[in-house]
Amino acid sequence: MSAPGFVAGDWGTSHLRLFLCDGEGRVLGTVSGPGAADVRGDFPQVFDSLLAPWRQRYGALPAVLCGMVGSSIGWTQVPYVPCPVRPAQIAGACLALRDGEVQIVPGLSCRNRLGSPDFMRGEETQLLGALALEPGLRSGQHLLCLPGTHTKWVALEDGEVRDFLTAPAGEIFALLRDHSVLVHQRDSIESGPGAAGFARGLAEFNRLPSAQILHRLFECRARRLAGDLAEADAAPYMSGLLIASDVAGAVRLFEDYLATRSVRLVGTPQLAALYASALRAHALDGNVIEGAAAALAGLARVHRQLVSPVTANDT
Repeated sequence: MSAPGFVAGDWGTSHLRLFLCDGEGRVLGTVSGPGAADVRGDFPQVFDSLLAPWRQRYGALPAVLCGMVGSSIGWTQVPYVPCPVRPAQIAGACLALRDGEVQIVPGLSCRNRLGSPDFMRGEETQLLGALALEPGLRSGQHLLCLPGTHTKWVALEDGEVRDFLTAPAGEIFALLRDHSVLVHQRDSIESGPGAAGFARGLAEFNRLPSAQILHRLFECRARRLAGDLAEADAAPYMSGLLIASDVAGAVRLFEDYLATRSVRLVGTPQLAALYASALRAHALDGNVIEGAAAALAGLARVHRQLVSPVTANDT
């Protein structure tokens, strides 16, 4: 087995995943813990307790952490880096704790295409990983989509993050599913793209794409009352409407980044498949990069730069 080189950590709002890695980023061990929302300020204690077995066996190990650990509810608040930004600038803006033993990756900020301030924290590490896993993204213009609770649409140009846009499609779905009368069935947003309800939601939105999403959502209840939609199809139908709306809006706003007729989807295979299905309605390919693999590759990329600093032009 390769010798451990560092610890990579994705510390989100609800989950913590720590990976014991060798110098190349290959995973040698894993451990999970509570998310930032549940730690209640005890970040050093939680971190040390989880790393104790590895430290006893291998000694002190440097760590690179991303996600909400660097937010206002995290271990310490790390300033956002404004776009446009190159990968090396993201790594170079890490905040060091414990005399450099722990490095926390910053988030990104921008003025999005609607003229509004926008932010991401955690997804920037997946972007770094996507660039490492697919070298072709380092040249030319590319549109990336990171689907999730707060989906991110990201414009890349020659490896530089130019700007991005957030769409809280996943959060809206969960709120309406769990706290409204529009649906009763509690299916996940990650229902398969082949599900009848989801496919119908996509088709119905695309039949009248100029209609506002607010004018479509009550259909999830009305169609059930009319006997036009099965109970089990209501939640997937709503998911189809929301994702179709998200994709249609992003395609219009980022048209200048779609010359290749392809969008890189960085996320879970299930959720990426839903977005790929919606993209096909616009004659766009949705090529998937697994989100967890991208995050790990991004953390390894940051670690390598911190160990061997590179120029700001490195991608």
